[in-house]
Amino acid sequence: QRAVAGSARGRTVPAGDSGLAPWVPVVGLEIHAQISSNSKLFSGSQVQFAAPPNSLVSFFDASLPGTLPVLNRRCVEAAVMTGLALNCSINKKSLFDRKHYFYADLPAGYQITQQRVPIAVNGSLSYSLCIDNKMSQMVTKTVRIKQIQLEQDSGKSLHDDTRSQTLVDLNRAGVGLMEVVMEPDMCCGEEAAAAVRELQLILQTLGSSQAVMAEGQLRVDANVSVHHPGEPYGVRTEVKNINSIRFLAKAIDYEIERQIEELENGGTILNETRAFDSKLGCTVPMRDKEGKQDYRFMPEPNLPPLILYDAKSLPANMNHQQVINIDWIHERLPDLPSVKREKLVEQYGILPEHSFTLLNEDGLAEFFENVVKQTQMKPKKVIGWILQDLLSYLKQHSLTVKESPVSPILLADLLNLLEKEEISSTAAKQVLAELWKGEGKTPLEIVKEQKLQLLEDQKELEQICQAVIDRQENE
Repeated sequence: QRAVAGSARGRTVPAGDSGLAPWVPVVGLEIHAQISSNSKLFSGSQVQFAAPPNSLVSFFDASLPGTLPVLNRRCVEAAVMTGLALNCSINKKSLFDRKHYFYADLPAGYQITQQRVPIAVNGSLSYSLCIDNKMSQMVTKTVRIKQIQLEQDSGKSLHDDTRSQTLVDLNRAGVGLMEVVMEPDMCCGEEAAAAVRELQLILQTLGSSQAVMAEGQLRVDANVSVHHPGEPYGVRTEVKNINSIRFLAKAIDYEIERQIEELENGGTILNETRAFDSKLGCTVPMRDKEGKQDYRFMPEPNLPPLILYDAKSLPANMNHQQVINIDWIHERLPDLPSVKREKLVEQYGILPEHSFTLLNEDGLAEFFENVVKQTQMKPKKVIGWILQDLLSYLKQHSLTVKESPVSPILLADLLNLLEKEEISSTAAKQVLAELWKGEGKTPLEIVKEQKLQLLEDQKELEQICQAVIDRQENE
């Protein structure tokens, strides 16, 4: 597509045959990440994916009169941890607000969020992407984080077309969310996908969110507009609730192309909400946003301001168990993906692009390190077997690293046989194929059964060669 080809190289997309100035696409993201917590943001109801409908609903979740919210400490700590990892300033005082709108699956008629003073502001996220799909040519970019706010999720409406009914499941109502609002610093689907993938890795590393998109734990809204260089930003559209990184890239690139085509044909862009149809590969209108919706924001009367402390501001007589200390959380941050990549490159001498592949596949970096610890083969050679052979098997059978029938110790044993020159690389690939069947045999057992070992006895080799020559002469 024109949009993809142009925007991957820079921030402009060539105009069509009209001779107009090139177009500048602008992309901003709003990301809702479900917080990893045993209970909901303001109630003690359990959080569990795919539980029977309406089985995890407290009186507060159902908005029964007289019920009050109680803030979940774990959710606050997860938001602070995420804010610190994204280089945000953590507000020591943040506020909760009511955002009023009607959904059938929003029993109270409002959502508790942080509209005025969120928990974290002014951060940044660095991410890397390939140039022209070449892993060896990578560029690092940065997107600004406007804010991170705590808010509760709504329930789920299930539309039964055959009965013309809509059923409501409130299991998700009240589940804690972090909304990460990114500034419009990106220009194409590829950039947005790379940024969201990096954020997903950070959340999973922190443990603040499992961020499994297939389970709705990470949902993305993309704001897209186009304009000519030097002109104000164009009218933006919002593509809602994208639950796949691949679909995110496709939705944004389609929307950029659609808007350019519309404007070059003399049309106008409506300020509307759209959805991405993954089957058709296009965005479709949902509702217009021409009339600004009045959410009637108001301070949440049942929740006091959220007060956080650091080591300097912590009162001497305060019970440390009753407060959240920003510095204490900061000291316990794990190595982020960017640091892990640097360590992999430095420690094992692998290429930077290989470090990205290792971290992008859940559990693959640990698998690689376990193999390296148990084999005499150099890490630079091990990485080839991991990325070319093991990974291709996993993708071919749609398996995760944790589901691999070949464990790190089995692969290490196989590579040791190869390194000691007891088998050839061709034989090693045959052994790997047998190991993949998961029959419980060791590499050495397979080598002996199939007589794949290299012959070292010169007399035996001479006899084999002589037998071949004799056979040829007789023929």
